[in-house]
Amino acid sequence: MPTSLADQLPVYPAGNVGDAPLEHALAEIQELKRQRNAVILAHNYQIPAIQDLADFVGDSLGLSLQAQRTEADEIVFCGVHFMAETAAILCPDKRVLIPDLDAGCSLADSITAEQLRAWKDEHPGAVAVVYVNCSADVKAEADYCCTSANALKLVQSIPSDKEILFAPDMFLGDYLRTNTNRKLHVWMGECHVHAGIRPRHVEEVWADYPEADLLIHPECGCVSQVMWHLSQGDFPADRTHVLSTAGMVAAAENSDANEFLVATETGIIHQMQQRQPNKTFVPIKADAECEFMKMITLDKLLNTMRGGIHEVTVEPDIARRALRSIERMVAVT
Repeated sequence: MPTSLADQLPVYPAGNVGDAPLEHALAEIQELKRQRNAVILAHNYQIPAIQDLADFVGDSLGLSLQAQRTEADEIVFCGVHFMAETAAILCPDKRVLIPDLDAGCSLADSITAEQLRAWKDEHPGAVAVVYVNCSADVKAEADYCCTSANALKLVQSIPSDKEILFAPDMFLGDYLRTNTNRKLHVWMGECHVHAGIRPRHVEEVWADYPEADLLIHPECGCVSQVMWHLSQGDFPADRTHVLSTAGMVAAAENSDANEFLVATETGIIHQMQQRQPNKTFVPIKADAECEFMKMITLDKLLNTMRGGIHEVTVEPDIARRALRSIERMVAVT
């Protein structure tokens, strides 16, 4: 069963968050949110306490949509830096804060704007599609941005005679190439957490839960092998699903299954368990945790809201050019 907020925080000595008792800190965050007219957005991979405090919890696409819709003056983004950048680009009239400016992303770090420009020069006329997990200056060089929730639909929307460059995730790129049969060149980048989820992990856990549904994020290092097994009839097609994190949460809510094997960062299981407390959720790899996502803590959130610190800004020309690809991402829902 879901635990209380306090039960989730053994890392805080004597129930404190920084210099304040836990219950006082939680109340202060809520009061500061009211005073600052702020909204707290949290990614599915955040620690449970942050998810429970947030006004909205979701994947990159869902949080981008919430950022656009909010009437708050400030957006406090509990996620990693590229996500806060995206919110800043979409909402130039609002202040975007992040509790830790060093919360980065190994996948975003795998390509630079200079590298993308050089790659485009090697393929004149190709359409550049970038996964949202990249920096603002990379987005500024792209024709389209996408998330795992809409990548397939977006690629299919591009005219069939167009050559496509997809960056930076090689596992998602290979999944798109396999499922669209497009001339699609894939950048060799990866998320170190998802890349570590290998086919053997799926096979080992599924052996213990043979009747479970399998939910796989397309960034995972196991996805190509799973797709091959599906094509051979080795895995049950009706119980194997390649989905975004938001898609995983929805699938668990809408399925009649009682057991789910989850191949992504383990933070999402809290959200699943909160919504479906009577179902069983088992991580394919129990140590699949993103240290960057876990850098956002309650004491850092409290300090950010007390001081209005750690604002994320994007240079105007980069923001203007990146907005085009991001708006195309948001339009494909």
